[in-house]
Amino acid sequence: MKFATLIAALLAGSAAAFAPAPAVNSRAVVSTQMAAADELYIDEERRFLMNLILLGSTTVTIGGLAVPYIAFFVPPGSGGGGGGVPAKDALGNDILVKEYLASKPAGDRSLAQGLKGDATYLIVKDDKTLEKYGLNAVCTHLGCVVPWSAATNKFQCPCHGSQYSPEGAVVRGPAPLPLALAHCDADEESGKIIFSPWTEDDFRTGGKGWWN
Repeated sequence: MKFATLIAALLAGSAAAFAPAPAVNSRAVVSTQMAAADELYIDEERRFLMNLILLGSTTVTIGGLAVPYIAFFVPPGSGGGGGGVPAKDALGNDILVKEYLASKPAGDRSLAQGLKGDATYLIVKDDKTLEKYGLNAVCTHLGCVVPWSAATNKFQCPCHGSQYSPEGAVVRGPAPLPLALAHCDADEESGKIIFSPWTEDDFRTGGKGWWN
């Protein structure tokens, strides 16, 4: 009896070994793979977006630090320009020569907006006529605007102590060069004061103007 039971158990085990494997749901496998691919794609998109944000913020930060540093080494405006422009007052209005001369005393040196928008001195001569040149007020040392001191009869830079004569020639450093010149004329038709580039030699040094 025991022998018969053992034979039956062996036959049942052999039948189980040759039984077909359970069927695998191929659709479920494909769906799982597609879900994993979609998740990977979303992760790649997020990573790319974060990289763009990081790159943009880094560029802005470095640019903000670099611009002032680079600007420090750029020479100040030379007062040059492509053609004549009307002198303008602090409000941006064109300056009319008759009204201007009527409101200023002889020897006056007052600022106007000149070539390239640079602050430029208009000079009233002793005979109450307008000087034929204007002086760019930008210091040739580090670019400060140089005020006129009537008490000392000089242009005196408050930044580092440079001084210029009434004609803009260097009296005391550290400024290495005279103030830039610009032609200053009265337009007969419009009555406006016109600034235009000074391309001739600098009458103060006898050589070519450094701003040309």
